[in-house]
Amino acid sequence: MNMREPDLGAICSAFEIEGRFLGSCPVPSGHINETFCSAFEASGRTARYVNQRINHHVFKEPEKLMDNMERVTRFARGRIEAAGGDPMRETLNLVPARDGRSFHRTPGGDYWRTFHFINGARTYDRAENLGLVYSASRAFGAFQKMLSRLPGARLHETIPDFHHTPKRFAALQAAAARDRRNRAASVRGEIGFVLEREGLVGRVIDGLAEGRIPERVTHNDTKLNNVMIDDLTGEGVCVIDLDTVMPGSVLYDFGDSVRLGAATAAEDERDLSRVGFDLNLFDRLAQGYLDAARDFLEPAEKELLAFSGLLLTLECGIRFLTDHLDGDVYFRIHRDGHNLDRARTQFKMAAEMERKMDEMEAVVRKYL
Repeated sequence: MNMREPDLGAICSAFEIEGRFLGSCPVPSGHINETFCSAFEASGRTARYVNQRINHHVFKEPEKLMDNMERVTRFARGRIEAAGGDPMRETLNLVPARDGRSFHRTPGGDYWRTFHFINGARTYDRAENLGLVYSASRAFGAFQKMLSRLPGARLHETIPDFHHTPKRFAALQAAAARDRRNRAASVRGEIGFVLEREGLVGRVIDGLAEGRIPERVTHNDTKLNNVMIDDLTGEGVCVIDLDTVMPGSVLYDFGDSVRLGAATAAEDERDLSRVGFDLNLFDRLAQGYLDAARDFLEPAEKELLAFSGLLLTLECGIRFLTDHLDGDVYFRIHRDGHNLDRARTQFKMAAEMERKMDEMEAVVRKYL
């Protein structure tokens, strides 16, 4: 999607930021929103902020998204303060707009939000060591456990049926039938791979519908690079990218962290010989997650932890392939065939997980 180049000085002026605007630069990460870092000088010091333009074509109701984010971050601050932590580093902190809202809407209809910058920490797109994998996974487990106590009404669904795998499966079938870009013939093998696994796609959603698997407040996009890692300690400091925090299953969260966290190559790697699933990385993910979340999980959740990695990898591949067939209208692409490359990496990983499922189950049992 080509969006207008923003005037960050004007955008920042809509928020309660003190000082003189020094400049901004884009942060080239994420498939959905546009992110920038801005700097201000106040009282002889430089302060940085993160500015994001919310993609309201993906998130159809930005006001509800921001209501979720306000509730979650406010609750998190309270819990962190009660535990003697640092709420300015251990959760996202929204900068209010000058009209009192948590976001600013421009005359052109764009939605913007601003966060305080978290110093002394960074994100990683790939697992550089096993300790990093453990720390990120433990952070997600702790995040889930904390939000299991969130009071009040059910959160809004910012993307309805986001991890409803049977509906993702049906959407792929519909996209293949439409074939609006005449691409279906060239990806028959990939479509066939998905169709052969139809029996897997309903296991979690059926458990939720039947009440065997509890609905939780979950992150729903638990990639490694959605945890800020402390530069000095290597521990997970803050879970970020809260757009998809909403009702869901912990299995979606753990499974999605496995999808990227246990990968041997980048999500869009073209050389499939480099793509695989690393059981040692899975071991670190499982221990980190369970060290934080073990005591609040239900038996049905524990039973499907290993399987959830396979399910979410398959689901993401389905989403990438569907978008390729529909003409790349959802995920941002940077080259022709980008979504197809992404789909192929996911299917290669899913096939390897199937072969190693007994070993994955053994790892989970070890840490339970």
